[in-house]
Amino acid sequence: MSSAVITRTRFSVLDRSRTRSGRPPGEALRDTVALARAAEALGYHRFWVSEHHGVPGVAGSAPTVLAAAVAGATRTIRVGTGGVMLPNHRPLVVAEQFGVLESLFPGRIDMGLGRSVGFTDGVRKALGRDKGDAEDFAAQLGELLGWFAGTSPTGVRARPAEGLRVPPFVLAMGEGARIAARAGLPMVIGDLRFREKMLRGIDEYRSLFRPSAWAAEPYVVVSGTIAVAGTEEEAHRLLVPEAWSTAYSRTHGTFPPLADAREVAARTMTAKERDLYEAALAGHVAGTPEQVADRLETVLKETGAAEVLVTTSTYDRAALLDSYRRLAALFTAGG
Repeated sequence: MSSAVITRTRFSVLDRSRTRSGRPPGEALRDTVALARAAEALGYHRFWVSEHHGVPGVAGSAPTVLAAAVAGATRTIRVGTGGVMLPNHRPLVVAEQFGVLESLFPGRIDMGLGRSVGFTDGVRKALGRDKGDAEDFAAQLGELLGWFAGTSPTGVRARPAEGLRVPPFVLAMGEGARIAARAGLPMVIGDLRFREKMLRGIDEYRSLFRPSAWAAEPYVVVSGTIAVAGTEEEAHRLLVPEAWSTAYSRTHGTFPPLADAREVAARTMTAKERDLYEAALAGHVAGTPEQVADRLETVLKETGAAEVLVTTSTYDRAALLDSYRRLAALFTAGG
């Protein structure tokens, strides 16, 4: 059922600490820590957490704090961020935070970095940022790495970061692929639904890549939703809550907590909502283990990716864990 290309690929998890309708936000953070323990036991390579501000559907607003909780609750899995949104922060403070993490959990911390600056105008204003701040990402990235190398022209030293090696990854959205290539850094690119756009970004990254102290050659991580279940229908049901949240956000301007799939199915939608909902359900890698193995093999052969970062969210936590368990059975087959 599995294949050589799948079993030689690393699989990792990005959990966005999605809140659930009718449940407290803090529960989502505790669920993230519990999922990290399970991912470690199942053989996943990394476990990353995300940064969102002012979003009702996401509890994870402080990724380095949450990463510390995850690392403290696990023993061997790599832990990091997917990502810290660098334009929202001073690079010195980010270096200090990751320096503390690496000092506490040596050899296990990853530094995934993105260039988003907030979901809405209100959030950007609250953060003291605007959309244009994303244009400074390459310079911010260079400054951040300089704090670890001890090359800041300010004469200030980043403690305890200076001299530590915390692997940086660039979350590539558009210009991000070019920035990652020029900096010689590993790249994380999504989403699996938009394969042609992903392949263009990967090709550009590989063609522009310059070897660095961090990576001698291109390292591609592809990310997206993967849902595995006993039947196609059950796998489809896993996708429903996130698809509805996406459709709702596009029509109401705010990203809501996840709703139960049965509640979504009973909902009366406008034509626009229905179109957005159906579009959000389409194109994911979802199905039975056999179907998912076949689709993953195609993705990996097309992209040449070394790693897959799985970003699945759903209301039913037991079904989510079962999906991760079934996926792990594919990449650990014969291992």
